[in-house]
Amino acid sequence: MSELQQTTIDAFRGLFGGSVLEPADSGYDDARQIWNAMIDRKPALIARCKSAEDVVAAVNFGREQRMLVSVKGGGHNIAGNAVCDDGLMIDLSQMKDVEIDADNRRALVGPGCTLADFDAAAQSHGLATPLGINSTTGVAGLTLGGGFGWLSRKFGMTIDNLISADVVTADGRMILASDSENPDLFWGLRGGGGNFGIVTSFEFKLHPVGPDLLSGLMVFPFGQAKSVLTQFARFTETMPDELNVWMVMRHAPPLPFLPESVHGERIVALAICYAGDPAVGQKLIEPLRSFGDAHGEHVGVQPFADWQQAFDPLLTEGARNYWKSHNFVKLTDEVLEVLIEYGSKLPSPHCEIFIGSLGGATGRVAADAMAYSSRDANYVMNVHGRWEKPEEDDRCRGWARAFFEAAKPYASSGAYINFLSQDETDRVEFAYGAAYERLVEVKNKYDPENLFRVNQNIRPH
Repeated sequence: MSELQQTTIDAFRGLFGGSVLEPADSGYDDARQIWNAMIDRKPALIARCKSAEDVVAAVNFGREQRMLVSVKGGGHNIAGNAVCDDGLMIDLSQMKDVEIDADNRRALVGPGCTLADFDAAAQSHGLATPLGINSTTGVAGLTLGGGFGWLSRKFGMTIDNLISADVVTADGRMILASDSENPDLFWGLRGGGGNFGIVTSFEFKLHPVGPDLLSGLMVFPFGQAKSVLTQFARFTETMPDELNVWMVMRHAPPLPFLPESVHGERIVALAICYAGDPAVGQKLIEPLRSFGDAHGEHVGVQPFADWQQAFDPLLTEGARNYWKSHNFVKLTDEVLEVLIEYGSKLPSPHCEIFIGSLGGATGRVAADAMAYSSRDANYVMNVHGRWEKPEEDDRCRGWARAFFEAAKPYASSGAYINFLSQDETDRVEFAYGAAYERLVEVKNKYDPENLFRVNQNIRPH
């Protein structure tokens, strides 16, 4: 740093309530790390915000100094857009307040919160909103990309439950986005990613949930994949909104309810959550047991917050991750054949294929109601490449890419932007579909200089 540059940084530090880290500072390397170990970037500065005012100061500094700006919430983004090289990383991970208004069923959630933070606060009142399935995921990134999970068939996408958002815009203003204030921005935030500003507080609608729900796993041999997948595809077309069943193909982890001989073998698992009376749920899931001869199952009534963390051990930070994704209206026989073919070729013990079931309430919102427009997507497929060593990169990425191409002819329109990897910038317009041109208009209004471009970027015209 030249003396002038250091003087500028020191002046910024004096205006900032949080901490400003340079590469030589203690804590810098920890602060720049994110969930996906394939991302190893080194910002020139990290601004660790404690308040909305800190966010304003950081945005103004980044804009005035013409720096590349990235924004970190929970740090779980697969593409690694939380961190940039040689720019300013605005770190929101310390802004973790959650306020629950149980009487009015409302939550105010800070942008650094994880699903675990939100779930713990809301479930202490027997309330929840639809989030994802991994408790270490950040609420902010999940929400801005759309958000879906176990409760979505019953209560909609995460964005369907967003009431308002406090936003710092590219010109440093603090504004409210809701149906009544800056509604164009509110429309764009609900699925448009971090393209239009930095959200410093989310207001969500809450629903009575649990705190104990019927949930769990049924695990079948991979050799029975055709039977299990075919019946899963048909069953999920008619199940009630309260029930959600997802499918996972992977090598079996050492789950205590599985025989040791199964550990490490390829399996097909059905993951189940019923957001209603557990006794009713038990009757509804009984047909699943006839899909094959299960290796074992672990299904019962447990706290919803625990089920939200059930997959955390398979999704710890520090591994190398590369994802590909498609939407499907229907799981045809052709799609199932592709799934089984590539499920038989898993290149790492940590790779998996999952099909998340949507439909229900997620499909009853008009496609143009908000930026997320893939309301016809009844299923989302995630090709989850995950491995440990750099020398495995080519093999595992090659598998994911080949699988993606083989499934493409059967996919529907749009894509879930939270599952797009860093090499998929060419898919952004496709992902947004009919909403894209309107998103460009919102971008032109709120960020015409494209300050917020380290994301699945919507370029202003």
